[in-house]
Amino acid sequence: MKKIFHSRLVMFFLSAAIIAVALVVYWQFYMVAPLQYRAQAVEKGDISQTVSANGTINPVTLVNVGTQVSGTVKKLYVDFNSKVEKGQILLELDDALLSAQQKQSEANVQNAEATLELATANEARMRSLYAQEYVSRQELDSAVQAKKSAQAQLKLTQATVEKDRANLAYSVIRSPVSGVVVDRSVDVGQTVAASLQTPTLFKIAQDLSKMQIDANFAEADIGNIRIDQIVRFTVDAFPNRNFKGVVKLIRLNPTTISNVVTYDAVISVDNPEQVLLPGMTAYVNISVAERKDVLLVPNAALRFKPSNAELQKPLAIQSQNPGANQSGGSRPADSPGGAKPKRDAFSGKVYVMENDKLKPVSVTLGITDNRSTEIVGGELKAGDQVVVGEAQSEKPSSSGSRPPMRMF
Repeated sequence: MKKIFHSRLVMFFLSAAIIAVALVVYWQFYMVAPLQYRAQAVEKGDISQTVSANGTINPVTLVNVGTQVSGTVKKLYVDFNSKVEKGQILLELDDALLSAQQKQSEANVQNAEATLELATANEARMRSLYAQEYVSRQELDSAVQAKKSAQAQLKLTQATVEKDRANLAYSVIRSPVSGVVVDRSVDVGQTVAASLQTPTLFKIAQDLSKMQIDANFAEADIGNIRIDQIVRFTVDAFPNRNFKGVVKLIRLNPTTISNVVTYDAVISVDNPEQVLLPGMTAYVNISVAERKDVLLVPNAALRFKPSNAELQKPLAIQSQNPGANQSGGSRPADSPGGAKPKRDAFSGKVYVMENDKLKPVSVTLGITDNRSTEIVGGELKAGDQVVVGEAQSEKPSSSGSRPPMRMF
């Protein structure tokens, strides 16, 4: 009996000790331990708002060279990257059939000329006989009509000869402009057919020292873009080099893909070194607004939103160097996860420390560069420490409350 009582007593004290330790840990970890936050100072500086888009570099003038007649490629005179002059021969088609057709048409002309000579002699003879009243007026009219028909037939055969001569000339493909061959679509021995659609044989860029970028901007950004604005862009081939261009045209024809409307902005680019090649992808940035010596707040501070429970707990703050461990967004007012607070587009809220508690401060926003945002109104001043995020490695769940601790 004493042994049973002794075992139960040991179990009671052991359970009490475990519960006491758990309560101490819970109190220290969840109730007493101050929450750590990262903070960054509000500073003054310059800011520039830009709109961005991807585009493709193209020659200003790209000519598709085709053929008007069908045939087999007999000779090629140029290849990729060949420099050509206007009128230079690019290729020749087999002209055996076209040459035979022209000879046939020339023979038809000779036949028509002989027919016309006979009709002319018959008309003269009929007029002489009609004057002597040996033939009727109807016979004379028939002779005149035969002569006119022979004349028309001669003109028809002569026109056929001209057409066949032109088709024979078309079997020799010449360059319509001076430039560089950027694409060749045929080889020797290949048959090209021009019956329904003109096939493209070559693509010739007229001048590679002048290029253009076709960039698609969203409808939300197109209103800030103007003709003659300076454009800066980079390409993957030269990631450490910045290039310049000028907005030349904003095409009015919209493009809609998956309910997203974009507009094509044509950007003129000088390419004297010819390092920009057709088809390269350009990452375009256009500065649409600039501010000098204004109050700037990091976008991470505008996105930060504590839970209601955290506002009542003791807080500790850690200073952070400007620009460290933050990522700017295109819309600084957006909350984490993409949810938008219920406010207008020109206002926001940041949190500062006051009496060891987070204090919300409403601010009026200006332009943003996707890293910092201009503050045009509110109670913030230069040097204020605004909270940009939590410093603890353990983060609350999506509901804002900590998961219950297991006691055993």
